[in-house]
Amino acid sequence: RASTHAQADIRPLRIRSLLARQCLAELLAVFVLMLLIQGSSAQAVTSGGTKGNFFTVFLAGSLGIMLAIYVSGNVSGAHLNPAFSLPMCLRGHLPWARFLSYSLVQLLSAFCASGVPYHALYHDALQNYPGGSLTVTGPKETASIFATYPAPYLSLSNGFLDQVLGTWKLMGVPAGLEPVVVGLLILADMLSMGANCGFPINPVQDLDPRLFTYVAGWGPEVFSAGNGWWWVPVVGSLVGAMPGTATYQLLVAKHHPEDSEPSQDLECAQQEASDSGSPAATQLQESKL
Repeated sequence: RASTHAQADIRPLRIRSLLARQCLAELLAVFVLMLLIQGSSAQAVTSGGTKGNFFTVFLAGSLGIMLAIYVSGNVSGAHLNPAFSLPMCLRGHLPWARFLSYSLVQLLSAFCASGVPYHALYHDALQNYPGGSLTVTGPKETASIFATYPAPYLSLSNGFLDQVLGTWKLMGVPAGLEPVVVGLLILADMLSMGANCGFPINPVQDLDPRLFTYVAGWGPEVFSAGNGWWWVPVVGSLVGAMPGTATYQLLVAKHHPEDSEPSQDLECAQQEASDSGSPAATQLQESKL
């Protein structure tokens, strides 16, 4: 009886809009992901490598992906990355309006999450390690905690190809195994392809934290460093997602039964029902959420 009363008290606070709930799930998932990635990187950099290294950073990133998928997978599908959503729009599996909503929410979340390591979690360490200065290059740089920068030898063309190939590899994942398989795939890719630039493969993961560092005190060098590197992770990952999806569809998906069709049909029905506001809509949405 107490449980029933508690549910009744919470019920009026529930957001009715399916899209709003999906956006909130993306907001929280990206926030958690960015906090783990940047926190592990800050720990490794500000300790001079004594409390972390490239492996711990990559491991935290892959575990962060797994956790983020668990957080939002049953609500929004755990897109987390515009490079994942874009091919779905091109194939007609995701409305463009939802792609825009997800992307804006993800960008907002990544920017806000970047403030946690800087203003709270590792603020003192970020001031102590470089001696009070916020630098983008040099032995005491800290900008790479928040965004990726190319290795000294890496050209823009090679870096662009790195991002295209890195995103191209993220193709099909067996239904039901998404968090674990995606996390392991990201870890494998980071360990094998992370030397050039840290393997961002996500416009949200790189662009907004870079913008945060620009505002927070690192200055315009965050955009000019690496011969203007900033656009490569953004454009390269979006470009690589499309041939990656096409490759998987042509070589694998088109030759096997579409096991995911029922879930896709349910999601489309939910969206249509939510827009219409019918009683069937509420029943469909609650059956999933």
